[in-house]
Amino acid sequence: MDENSAKTSWLWLLGLFTLASLIETVFYSQMLAFTPLYLPQLGITSEREILFLVGLISAISNAVGIPFLPFWGALADRFSRKPIIIRSFVVILAAVILAYVANNVWLFFLARSITGFALGNSGLMMTTLSERLPKNRMGLGFSIMNSAAPIGAFLGPMTGGWIVDVFGFRTLLLSNAFFIAFIILALYFGYQETYRGEKREPILRMAWDSLGLIWRSKRLRSLFPALFLLFGGWMLAFTYIPLVITEVYTGGDPGTIIGIVIGASGLTTLFLAPILGALADRFGTWRVLFIGAAISMVLWPVPALTSGLVPFAILWSVLNGIVSAVFAISFSVLSASAPESVRGRVMSFAYMPVNIGFMIGPAIGTRIVQSNIFNIFPAAAVFTALGLATLVVAYRQPIAEDTTTDRSR
Repeated sequence: MDENSAKTSWLWLLGLFTLASLIETVFYSQMLAFTPLYLPQLGITSEREILFLVGLISAISNAVGIPFLPFWGALADRFSRKPIIIRSFVVILAAVILAYVANNVWLFFLARSITGFALGNSGLMMTTLSERLPKNRMGLGFSIMNSAAPIGAFLGPMTGGWIVDVFGFRTLLLSNAFFIAFIILALYFGYQETYRGEKREPILRMAWDSLGLIWRSKRLRSLFPALFLLFGGWMLAFTYIPLVITEVYTGGDPGTIIGIVIGASGLTTLFLAPILGALADRFGTWRVLFIGAAISMVLWPVPALTSGLVPFAILWSVLNGIVSAVFAISFSVLSASAPESVRGRVMSFAYMPVNIGFMIGPAIGTRIVQSNIFNIFPAAAVFTALGLATLVVAYRQPIAEDTTTDRSR
């Protein structure tokens, strides 16, 4: 196999995109895990202010980028996917540098906010993968790539906790800058683009049409809200988990403990996501998605009933692993529900339900955690129940006539 053939093979591309997703999520997970510990160094000492700012920063940083999602998909369809994918990592690198030099909470707030302009890369990577994966490896391939996100959410805090405790948060930012720069170079030199845009409509019209594509499809019109509700509670809980951990653990080295607890939850994802992907290929993605969502709905309230660090860590590990695995296979359903001719533009919205969840979930959290931070768990159960009901509605909707065969049913 020559060099060009190697760079266009689905195995090579799956590995490259999975690594890129992993490094990206490591960065985001470390920002989420250790921002509560870093805010006091920026002058925020009130516990009430920290609770409020943790939710507000997460909400705003996602809200900033959501309106631009249609443009990234339109630009990719018009020109090429590769520069739009690389663009997201360049934005993250700029945000890391700005966060490093920030000497007050507002400049740090700005650094976190501009990461919103990095949205839209995962959907484009999945679209490219869907064109190269063998049909009988679609569920497995999507599960492997999308398991990078929850696994990164485990590696980030676990490897970053001791760095924060020993060397400080800014040293952690420097390590992020190195890895993000590496991914930019790896994508630039290692990703052989075969897609070339053929559309010639104005970008603004294409962006607007992207929203129309979703609205005109009964399946997609129901599926996006379903996925938002299904994972919105997860995003709410995940935002405040570092503060829950410091509530049940009052000893020294909080960064290390946060890293261990969140890291342990990623280990279950490492095993469950590929298993659920293989089960989805064998028994149907929808069936596995429904069962996984129902199990997570039942488990969500349980951590609120526990006391002690070890029982909580075990429960969170199991629960987060199940939800992460369900999240990984949900993209197969979304991809199969999108018309092949416009799948790139539709899949550029693939992470929008989670992004909106990260916006609305923490915003709601700023209110419900004021009385008791453990309220996030029953709230997540309510989100999941509503998501499961909406998912049933989406399943019953027809797929547009010009879609490819639904491989997930």
